[in-house]
Amino acid sequence: MSPEQLSYLLHQLLSDAHETEWLECKRNKADPETIGRNLSGLANSGVLHGRDTAYMVWGIEDGTQAIVGTSFRPWEAKKGNEELQNWLMRSLRPQVDFRIHEWHHEGQPMVMFEIPCADDAPVRFRGHAYVRVGSLTKRLDEYPPKEKALWAALTKTQFEKGIARSDLSGGEVLSSLRFLDCLGLLEIPLPKDNQRILERLAQEDLIVAMPGGKFAITNLGAILFAEDLRQFDLLDRKALRIIKYEGAGRTRVEREWRDAPSSQGYAAAFSAILAYIASQLPHSEPIGQAFREEIRAYPETALRELVANALIHQDFSVSGAGPMVEIFDRRVEITNPGAPLIDPQRFLDFPPKARNPKLAAMMRRMQICEEAGTGVDKVVEEIEDYRLPAAEFRVKGDNTQVVLFGPKEFSAMNKLERIHVCYQHACLRYVQGKQMTNMSLRARFGLPANRHASASRVIKNAVDEGLVKVFENGSAVGRGASYAPFWA
Repeated sequence: MSPEQLSYLLHQLLSDAHETEWLECKRNKADPETIGRNLSGLANSGVLHGRDTAYMVWGIEDGTQAIVGTSFRPWEAKKGNEELQNWLMRSLRPQVDFRIHEWHHEGQPMVMFEIPCADDAPVRFRGHAYVRVGSLTKRLDEYPPKEKALWAALTKTQFEKGIARSDLSGGEVLSSLRFLDCLGLLEIPLPKDNQRILERLAQEDLIVAMPGGKFAITNLGAILFAEDLRQFDLLDRKALRIIKYEGAGRTRVEREWRDAPSSQGYAAAFSAILAYIASQLPHSEPIGQAFREEIRAYPETALRELVANALIHQDFSVSGAGPMVEIFDRRVEITNPGAPLIDPQRFLDFPPKARNPKLAAMMRRMQICEEAGTGVDKVVEEIEDYRLPAAEFRVKGDNTQVVLFGPKEFSAMNKLERIHVCYQHACLRYVQGKQMTNMSLRARFGLPANRHASASRVIKNAVDEGLVKVFENGSAVGRGASYAPFWA
């Protein structure tokens, strides 16, 4: 920020409130330990007051709030032999990207620390979280009601509203975001000038206007339309990784996607993502009488929906991990950080619970994924059309994983694989207003009519496992019975 912008902000801070739980004013006192505790306390207390940013200001006289200037020089200050800023950053967990500003206001030297408030967990200084109690900084664990309120507030904080980068000029915003892709995907006519483009991006919550004509890019704007996610410190590990392996294991990497779109925002890169995945998957080209027809081993719509879901439903608070697509000889694994919010066995019938609702809504507006509640239905339906083994929906630690398997004949499937096919077939039929029958399951497996007994054995095994139940026409597996999933 320019000196004029900083002076304007200081005037606002002092007129809105004197020293509060999100604002600390000092003259010269700059003990590193005290600064560290205050950084933690202000970052945490700001959340309780609905703030995105808290502040520490030097150059203010206690009591009178008069502008008197300060002798504190943060860029020259050290803790031991280490620069103060670096020591403070190391001592805070999660790390806080606070900004240090020095300028002259009314002829007096001033210092301001601009502190992003806590995001997904209380900020700790040297192992302890602090909170402001009036104008004092105290240990958070000494104030259980505040600790409870802080955790409640943090769980309500939406990732999309967070700030990815701030203090940017309009030109810097437009060079950091693929705004033409954004407008095109949202079917918005190109505004006449840059100012109107910025206004439209702000209307979509992709950027936020700041004092002094500056802007901030929201997490929503960056994760969808970044020119390069590596420019955003907290999002650089969230780019989708696509890895192709040799064989069935992870010991030999054949290639990893490193083309330019791989570091772009999800929406900007989505077409390139799907094209690259398709290029790495097996396919065949039977020769017809007049043309070649490419037959893919995996359904395109299913891959599109599952990749979109991995991007949308990931838990962005899981640091150092992002979504991943791993391609093996006979399977594709799609993984995202964050355990699912609903039971994986109920993905087909439960309406989705969006961890990132604005991200989900935006991607649906751009027709990148299906309308709420229909995506997994389409996935299972396409898998059935291709007569592939059932997809597996797994929970692996704090991650959600979907596995698509390559073609496999009924005779090559084991008992568990056949049961999974039976269960998902029963689920799909039920949400379509139908019931599974021996005939419908035979059609799903591609079995002829004389394989009635084979389908009956699969149904019986699924009933024994408690995944399928008789729906009508009897209480046991029989020729005329129909079936439904256990939850129907």
